[in-house]
Parts: sequence; C-alpha cells; structure tokens
Amino acid sequence: MTDLKICVGSACHLKGSCDVIEIFKYCVSDRNVMDKVEIKAAFCLGHCTEAVSVSFRDEIYSVNSDTAENFFDEVVMNYLRSNYENS
Repeated sequence: MTDLKICVGSACHLKGSCDVIEIFKYCVSDRNVMDKVEIKAAFCLGHCTEAVSVSFRDEIYSVNSDTAENFFDEVVMNYLRSNYENS
C-alpha cells in the first residue's frame, strides 16, 4: 500500500485541500486502485506558500483542483504501473 498524503493545515485548507482530497478519492475508485493507494491527511508539509502540498513517496508536490487528476495519473498511476504490473 502506498500513501498519498494531502496537507490539511490552515494554508492548504484555504487553497482547496478538501477539493483535492475529493478528486483523489474519485481517482482511487475510478482507477480501481483501492488496494494500492491510501489517502491520508497530513499537517504542514513545509510548502505553505505554494498550492496544496501533497506528499507521495517522500516527495512534496504542489497540486490544486485543476491539476489533481492529471497529477494522479502522471505521478501515482505511473508509479503503480511500473511497480505492480511486473509483479
């Protein structure tokens, strides 16, 4: 199981972290990866001046509601494809 952590601290909350979480929940269900990705809330990932902070595999990304689904496909799904298709 791979964690996808979304900051829900004050700055990220104001920038739309709840919307990003809902988009990620949709993506996890729609792409049928409930057994591979766990969405978790986090507090302050240290990038408060940017968009909503998202941590995936120890890297921090800035995501908003317009880029969340694309991020999920390009980063999360590409990782899952490369690590689960060959197992």
